[in-house]
This record gives sequence, structure tokens and C-alpha cells, in this order.
Amino acid sequence: MNEITAIWAEWLRPSAGLPTVQWSLLLGIAAVAGHLVQRYLGLPKVVGYSALGALAGLGGFSGAAWPLQGIGLFLLELGVAVVLFEAGGRIPLRWFRHNPMVLMQSLLESLLTLVIVYYVLRWLDVRPDVAESLAMVAMAASPAVLSRIVIDTRASGPVTERAMVLSTLSTLYALTLCTARAGVMSRPHKDWGDMAYPILVVLGLSVVVGAVLALALRVALRVMSPTSENTSILFMALLAAGTALASHFGGSAPLAALLGGMLLKQLNPKPWAWPRQLGTAGSLLTMLMFVLVSVVAANAQWNMQTARLVAALVAARAVAKVFGVSAANWGSGLSWRQALYTSGAMLPMSSVALLLVSQFAASTPALPLIARVALPAILLMEVVGAILATLAVHRAGESSRSWGPDSGLTTPGEMRG
Repeated sequence: MNEITAIWAEWLRPSAGLPTVQWSLLLGIAAVAGHLVQRYLGLPKVVGYSALGALAGLGGFSGAAWPLQGIGLFLLELGVAVVLFEAGGRIPLRWFRHNPMVLMQSLLESLLTLVIVYYVLRWLDVRPDVAESLAMVAMAASPAVLSRIVIDTRASGPVTERAMVLSTLSTLYALTLCTARAGVMSRPHKDWGDMAYPILVVLGLSVVVGAVLALALRVALRVMSPTSENTSILFMALLAAGTALASHFGGSAPLAALLGGMLLKQLNPKPWAWPRQLGTAGSLLTMLMFVLVSVVAANAQWNMQTARLVAALVAARAVAKVFGVSAANWGSGLSWRQALYTSGAMLPMSSVALLLVSQFAASTPALPLIARVALPAILLMEVVGAILATLAVHRAGESSRSWGPDSGLTTPGEMRG
């Protein structure tokens, strides 16, 4: 890949730069790969995006520097913010009053993931601060992957809805803890109590940015139609501005977007949907996000010791998710079988986890083991986790598309949506 780039650089002088040409071609090929994977294997398009990005990364594609910075980091944060805003907008807080066991499920599975992954890694002689950071990252599920699976399989039902809610809440916890931890990583601290103030700062700043975003959109929805193209443009502009400001002031841009979506749902409880224009732009941004994640993760250093730690992290995380969701299932409205499928749908890791690892890598470059273990785990669970989540949705009987080749054929109208 580097040799080809060097040859191109001698005669190709694009106005936007060679990386723009590389990423344009890579995204075009990724779109084809996603379509073929869905059409001939019956798998969601995200599997094709991730697999193509992984092949490009393993082939030496150098379009993304590590740790992420500049425009690459901003695009990843913006993509995550769009997904989390939509996910937050689907969570009515009143639901937790009527069914508090859902919140208990969320807290228990996240806490168990944190504890089990931490102690499994400590048992494998990983130093405490590294094990702690990896355990926090492992808490986060992937609403981005799950939302694409729901779209591609046309899934709907209690398992799908519960998995989306639990994935979104686990992401909220992970973003809060990891952002606060990364901010104090270089400073000595004695125990978890020392993180209370940084956590409050991250939450406070993110709540402020999220509230401003929600209020601005609420005012806009009073005078603008939610199906208007201009409303979509305003939404993207406000989200991009919030993404830049939240990170600059020490908050978390994805967390602010998630909280903003949840707050807007309370201020504007009527169902709302953004128009097709946002769907198309959001789909492109999401595809870029998946490809970027797999390209970066595939460039990680691989060896037997790393593979051992990755396998332990992935296995411990899966056990914790399954046991946590099942242990708090009593009274939550799901059968035990549905609880098992819900935990299976929460296995993917993707963009949120990569963003958190990038924060740790930027704040503590002296601890490269965090990225060396987390990046392969993210790549593995972005592909394998997406397949397992798709299988869980099908086994739960909530997909309106059959499993297998040609099951993913779409009409032109569906492709636009």
C-alpha cells in the first residue's frame, strides 16, 4: 500500500489531497462490500464495512493515524454523536418508573462487566491501571452496530428494544467513567473516590452542552417541521458545533449528544423522525465510522500474548453481559430466553470503544498495552459481535427478513431510507 501511494504521489496532485482520494475509493468499495455481504450471505452491511476496513488496515492502508486526532477524531466523534443522539431520543425516562428492573439490569450488567473483566485481567498479571482502563472500555456495548442490524434485518420487538436501551445506558456509563479516568490518568490517585470530582465535571459539562442542544432543537421544532430538509441541516450543524465545544471544554461530545437526545425526548415526547436527507448523510457518516474503526484496529500489533489477553477480555465480557442481564431479569418483562438473546445482541464493540481507547492513548502514551489489547478486541467484536447479534435477533423471532442469501434484497425506496 505504501509503495502504491508513493507511485501515485509522483503524478497525482488532487486538489483535496491524496488521502481524500484514498478514503473516497475505500468508502466506495466498502459500500459494495456491504451490499454483497447482505445480499449473498444474509448478514448486516456493517459486517462488510468492517471486513473491508480490516483488510485495508492489514494491507497497510495509512489513512488514519493513531491515536486519532484532527479531522479523523472529529468525524468519529460526530458519527458517534449522531448515533447516540438518536439512541437517546428513543429512551423515555418515564419508562424506568414503571419498570425499574430495566435500570437494574443495566446497572448490574455494566458493574459485572467492569468487575469481572478487571479481575480476569489482573489474574493474567496485567497491571492495575491497564486492567482498570480496559474494564471500563469493555462496559460499552455498541448502539451503532445494533441500530444498523435493526435496520438491515427490519427487527422489532421486546428483545430489540431492550438491547438498544441497555446498550445505550452501558455506553453512557462507559463514556462518563472513561472520559473522567483519562483526564486524571497522568496524575496519581489513591482510590475510586479520587475520581468523583472528574466524573462530576464530565457529567456537568456534558449535561450543559446536551441541554443547550436539546433546547435549541425544541425551539426549532416549534417553528420548523421535523420532516423539513432545513431542520435536518440545523440538527447536523448544532450537533457538529456541540461536538467541538464539548470536547474543548473538557466534557464528552458523544455523552452530550446522548444526554441531549434523552432530554429532547422528555421535552418533545411525541414520536419524531428525521427526514431522508439526514438518513442518507447519517448512513454515509456511519459507514465511514465503521471503516475507520476497523482500519485503525487492524493496524494494532498482534502476538500470542496479546491474543491471550484479547480472548480473556472478550470471554469475560460476554459472561458478564449474559449473567448481568439474566440475573436482573426477574420482573423486567422479558422471559429468560429473551434475556439470553438480549445479552447476545449487546456483544458488539465498535466506535464508542475505539473513541475511549483513543482518549486513553492520547492521555497516557506510556501505557501502550491498553491499545494493544483493546484494538484487536474491538475489531474482533465489531465483526463477530455483529454476526452474533444478528443471530440473536433472528433466534428471538423479531426479524422480518429470513436468514440466508438474498434475504437482504431491498427495494429502491428502502435503500433511500
